[in-house]
Amino acid sequence: MRAQDIDALVSVGRPALSPDGAFAIFATSRPDLSANRDVGQLWRIDLPHGAPRRLTRGVADASPRLRPDGGAVAFLREDAKGRRQIFVVAAAGGEPVQTTDTPLGVGAFAWSPDGATLAFTARVPERGRYGSVEGLDAAAEAPRRITGVRWHANGLGYIGDRPSHLFVVPAPDLDAEPLYETAARVRAEGSDGPHARSVPADATQLTHGSASYGAPVFTADGGHVLAIVETIEHEARDLRSRIVAVAVDGAGERTVLGPEAGLAVSEVAVAPDGALFLLAYDVGEDGRDFVAPGTGLWHLDAAGAHPLTDPETVDLGEVGSHIGFDGDDLLVQDRTRGRVHLLRVTRKGRSSVVLGGDVEVLGHAAAGGRIVVAIGTPTSFGELAEVVDGRPHLLTTFGEALGAAGLVQPAEVTIPARDGHPVHGWVAVPDGEGPFPVILQIHGGPFAAYGIRAFDETQVLVDAGYAVVYGNPRGSAGYGRAHGRSIRQAMGTLDFTDVIDLLEGVVAADERLDADRVGIMGGSYGGYLTAWTVAHDHRFAAAIVERGFLDPVAFAGTSDIGSFFGDEYVGTDPEAMAAQSPMAMVSQVRTPTLVMHSELDFRCPLEQATRYYTALKRQGTPAEMLIFPGEDHELTRGGRPRHRVERFAAVLDWWNRYLPIVP
Repeated sequence: MRAQDIDALVSVGRPALSPDGAFAIFATSRPDLSANRDVGQLWRIDLPHGAPRRLTRGVADASPRLRPDGGAVAFLREDAKGRRQIFVVAAAGGEPVQTTDTPLGVGAFAWSPDGATLAFTARVPERGRYGSVEGLDAAAEAPRRITGVRWHANGLGYIGDRPSHLFVVPAPDLDAEPLYETAARVRAEGSDGPHARSVPADATQLTHGSASYGAPVFTADGGHVLAIVETIEHEARDLRSRIVAVAVDGAGERTVLGPEAGLAVSEVAVAPDGALFLLAYDVGEDGRDFVAPGTGLWHLDAAGAHPLTDPETVDLGEVGSHIGFDGDDLLVQDRTRGRVHLLRVTRKGRSSVVLGGDVEVLGHAAAGGRIVVAIGTPTSFGELAEVVDGRPHLLTTFGEALGAAGLVQPAEVTIPARDGHPVHGWVAVPDGEGPFPVILQIHGGPFAAYGIRAFDETQVLVDAGYAVVYGNPRGSAGYGRAHGRSIRQAMGTLDFTDVIDLLEGVVAADERLDADRVGIMGGSYGGYLTAWTVAHDHRFAAAIVERGFLDPVAFAGTSDIGSFFGDEYVGTDPEAMAAQSPMAMVSQVRTPTLVMHSELDFRCPLEQATRYYTALKRQGTPAEMLIFPGEDHELTRGGRPRHRVERFAAVLDWWNRYLPIVP
């Protein structure tokens, strides 16, 4: 595929399944170059043999949730001001009804068991901020007083002056008379006319104060909404979660799980019989141990939280992972060796694989004796499938467009490292006999992983004539918790030798690959390891360091995760930090380096790039810097499509100059 073919990267979100299993609702999303944004709609497919059809025709409709009786779908859609609001549409189709009108948009939401109410979270701005006073722009706002250890978040900005609160709103009557705009007329002096309504009913705010509430879900009796509470700490970061039950009638809240449990919780799920389950991990005595967290499934009862999966071997922490129910059993998504499999877990903790093989399960639903999944595969970025006899029966064909753009199927490899450890990865090679120049790609994280799903970053390089080697060195996810924790306060050690050994082993085994013409690139942690590698190994013709974690000292005071990330991964001792810092080693770099970064990256802030680039220039190392305006840390995955294509153009231009296909 070529850069312009990102239009074919259709992703499929978490599906919703009707109670009788008769139909499924799901959302798609894809980059659109002409619109210069991601676009998508909701789809419906009747099971088992129906064809998918668009249920909505919005620009970016997402996150469908079926009403418990299956008769209606709530979902998120941008209103006229670009704010994501809840809309509700009949499951058979029709005109969606806007249900919320929040000033900063809706976060997460959930149906009540009787389908009469929706609970949702929304950020509430301080008076005078974020357009809450007409004519008062951001530059004229009052100064912000910051007293905690964190104050901003990547992709959002400041957080302390717009906490996320919990609301409930009546579900709309889809058969009611529509709302109409109020016409102007002359009124008595001093009297105000009725304000035009955009939604059928006003929402009721259930929580207040400076804390934020997230991940709402109703209790089985509908009387309370469970939510995860997050408070900005004053002295030190604490990842331990508090779960509360907030009374729908406004009678207040009570704690269901306190910080003393020592768990960081990402999801609370309520079984049909009212039992509570969590996706969570143990953060240790100090509340900050997140390295290779071992996210698992927990049962929460009156006696506390009890693990149902083994955090040392099962990893439920993949982005988008969630809990589903199939009878008395639970369904969860296990990240393993570049795949994400669907597991069934009983309430006694026995697990079995529901869907394995070469798939990445992106979401799932079960009802009426059926299980449907959103999956990525080596030939498709996203499809909806039904699990039949342990295999995915595809219900969509979104991957056809990507296949028509041209995909090379990578070969899976395992190379022994110098200490004997097996390094797992892939190599993608263009058609022909070669010899081909080779690019070593390094993923972010570190506790993340390359997988088997079709990957545009690799495919564009292969189309241009490069062989690409990429894998999961120690520190990566999907190989057990010990594998992920092996580089804790030892970054640039085993991970460095693993990627080098992978590269050398793959190149030595394939005569089509030119060992004398190699480049290296990576983003985020991959940017870190790229910068670290070129300071210690000078074989590379050039390097691309993208959105990198490059200076642990500056990171602590600038990143949205600076209050804990570096402390856990490189430690706090100045000598130990310097021994793991690319910035401290920059004087050793001789490799021509392109530094790429996004202007609004608050995860690895722009200062990481500018200081590193400046050091390269001052010492005479050939270097260039490319900064993308208006983008954050997610540029390569969710940035504006035109910026993504321009980024690819810059990458290929750099390689063409320093690592041309023809020597």
